[in-house]
Amino acid sequence: MDVDMDHYGVLGLPSGEEGAQLSEKEISKAYRAKALELHPDKRPDDPDAHANFQKLKSSYEILKDKKARKLFDDLLRVKREQVLRRSQQDSKRRKMVSDLEERERAAFAPDPAAKAKNEEERILRKLREEIERIRAMHANKGTSPASSKGQAASEGKDRKRSGGVGLDKEKVLKVSWEIGGPDYTVERLKELFSVFGEVEDVVTRKKRSALIVMASKDAAVAATRTVCGDLSNPLLVVPLQPVVAPDFPSVNKPVEKDLCNDLVGAGYQDFEDSVMKKLQKAAARQKS
Repeated sequence: MDVDMDHYGVLGLPSGEEGAQLSEKEISKAYRAKALELHPDKRPDDPDAHANFQKLKSSYEILKDKKARKLFDDLLRVKREQVLRRSQQDSKRRKMVSDLEERERAAFAPDPAAKAKNEEERILRKLREEIERIRAMHANKGTSPASSKGQAASEGKDRKRSGGVGLDKEKVLKVSWEIGGPDYTVERLKELFSVFGEVEDVVTRKKRSALIVMASKDAAVAATRTVCGDLSNPLLVVPLQPVVAPDFPSVNKPVEKDLCNDLVGAGYQDFEDSVMKKLQKAAARQKS
C-alpha cells in the first residue's frame, strides 16, 4: 500500500475535510460503482486492469477500517497544514523581500530637501553670472549724453564731497587713426591696450579717435613707447598729459601739446573736454 496515495480519490470521492465527513455507507457505494467500472473482466484489453482493481480494493480496505481511516485523515490534515504554512511563509518572505527592496530604493533615492537646495544654489549662481554680465555690458557702453545731462547736478555734489578729485590725466591716452583704413571698436581697442596693463575705460567718437583710460601711469607710459594696431592702419598714441620728471617740469610740454593738436585735429579739443567731464564724473561716482 502506498501511504502517499489519496485513497478517497481512488474511489472517486472528495478528499480532505470533505472526505473525512463521508459515512461508511457512502464509501461502500462509491467502491461498488468503481469496482464495476475497473473489473478486469470489463477491461480485457487493458494490461493494467488487474493492478488498478487491486489498488481500488486496497484503498477501500483502508477507508473501511476506522483506525486506518482516522490515521489517513490525520495524515491528510498534516499535509494540508504544511502546504498552508509554506504558503504563508512564502507570502511573508515575499513581503520581506518587497519591504527590503523598498527600503533600499528609499535609501538610494535623492533627498527632496537636498535636491531643492541644490536647485536653489544652481539658480542663484546663474543669476549672479547674469548680473555680472549685465554690469560689464553697461560699463563698456560708457555714459550716454542724455544721462549725463540728467545727472549733472548730483554729480557736481559728488565731486564736492570727494574733495574735487578728478580723473588723473597722466593715465589717459589719446588715440587716432586714418579714416580710410579699417575702423577700431571699443572691444578691439581694449584688447590692444590690455597688453600694457589694465584698461579702465575706452571712449570713442565718430572721427576715428578715442580716449583710453589706463589703470596706472606706468601702463600709460608703456603704451606710448610702441606702435600698436593693424599694420594697414596703425594707431597714433599720445598721452593726454605726459608724465614729467620732477627735476624737469617744463621739458617737452609745449611740443607734446602741439603734437597732440596736429595728430587729432583742431576739432578734437571740444570732444576731449566733453569726454573728460564724463570720465571725471565716473571716477567721482566710484570713489563716493
